[in-house]
Amino acid sequence: MHIHLIGVAGTAMATLAAMLQRRGHHVTGSDAGVYPPMSDFLRAERIEVFEGYDAAHVDAGADMVVVGNAISRGNVELETVLERRQRYCSLPERIRDEFLWDRDPIVVSGTHGKTTTTSMVAWVLTYADLDPSLLVGGIAGNFDASYRLGAGRDFVIEGDEYDSAFFDKTAKFLKYVPHTVIVNNVEFDHADIYPDVTAILTAFTRLLRLVPSTGRVFIGIDDAGAASLVGAAFGVVETFGLSDGAHWQARELAAGPDGTSFTVTRASEVLGHARVPMTGLHNVRNALAAIAVAASRGVPFDVIAAALAGFAGVKRRMELRGVAGGVSIYDDFAHHPTAITETLRGVRRAHPDARVWAIFEPRSASSCLRVFQAAFTDAFGDADEVILASVFRTNLADDRRLSVPDLVHDLSARGQHARHIDGTAAIVEAVAREARPGDLVIVMSNGGFDDIHNRLLDALRAGTAG
Repeated sequence: MHIHLIGVAGTAMATLAAMLQRRGHHVTGSDAGVYPPMSDFLRAERIEVFEGYDAAHVDAGADMVVVGNAISRGNVELETVLERRQRYCSLPERIRDEFLWDRDPIVVSGTHGKTTTTSMVAWVLTYADLDPSLLVGGIAGNFDASYRLGAGRDFVIEGDEYDSAFFDKTAKFLKYVPHTVIVNNVEFDHADIYPDVTAILTAFTRLLRLVPSTGRVFIGIDDAGAASLVGAAFGVVETFGLSDGAHWQARELAAGPDGTSFTVTRASEVLGHARVPMTGLHNVRNALAAIAVAASRGVPFDVIAAALAGFAGVKRRMELRGVAGGVSIYDDFAHHPTAITETLRGVRRAHPDARVWAIFEPRSASSCLRVFQAAFTDAFGDADEVILASVFRTNLADDRRLSVPDLVHDLSARGQHARHIDGTAAIVEAVAREARPGDLVIVMSNGGFDDIHNRLLDALRAGTAG
């Protein structure tokens, strides 16, 4: 089958293109701009990509056209598809129809932690020789890829609550025919498409209602939003968390620079000790979810613990990009206030004596909005130095756009050293001038941030930190 993808350079669309190609289809794609790293990925996967949109791209006999989430009416290829009445679908529909119907999908959902937990589950099942498939919204370190096509029954997939396509504004994860669902947490997010947290909870409720009675649901009980969903599913429901009463609980936590160890109990029965080479309580919760799912698949606890100890993480999730002049530069995807809080709290817990820099770029659709103004004021408490870049989206009205000057004022009023620095070059200059050996610099953005990580490392190498 010839399948053409409109908007192929997005992370999820590019991954789908590669999976379809591996499945034996003839795959082509188009996008307005195709840049690294996606251009390199698509080239390595031997996907034929057209730069720019043209009716001829879909007029060449495509049997199916996948319309990316970023594509809207007026796109010349989309208009041609609609006019010619060619078969088209959304990304999640193609994933379902091509890969999920004959598998047992494990859908990992939640406002935070989806990518890490999805990668953890897939790694543990792979380590246990269950040969699962994987589709995740990042590069899983143990696979050095965002997907794998295994021969086992399980298909571990990151379940995104964002909308599916211009013609389908329901959540992507509703297409994933779940057999097992993890709900890590549920908070207000995606303010551009959800009016309030009630609407988001409704989407998650619908997801849980799709789980068969023989399926399983694992819910993070430490989070109020997720805990409110316990009664929504027909399948077997088990909770996980640090709280007393959780079916799967982590106790006796010990954090250090190289990771976190803890004791695992199931229904108050001690199963043993586990360790993840990651910081932060949120990653302990992610690990508990992976432990619970793997145990439901019959994996012995000692095998699970060994797999977790060898978990290689996910790119852009507290990824150490390098050390220069004694200063460590980390890259983190955090852009929601809670994610920033958890990331910085984990760093502080693991490195209590270090000076921690938080450099934040408000870039995502939600983080640019004023609705999170107060929440961001509470998010940086564990940072010693806070640098805020300018809001990435400049087309928002003043009354809707996050006010960085107001945020600096509110953080300063709390006694924090916070400042707004406009422009990546100026941020790099300030950090290179002021950082000293032993400092930890956490760069947080959901975008490329003008290659700031490498620029910081270059500047620090050129001088002497401190």
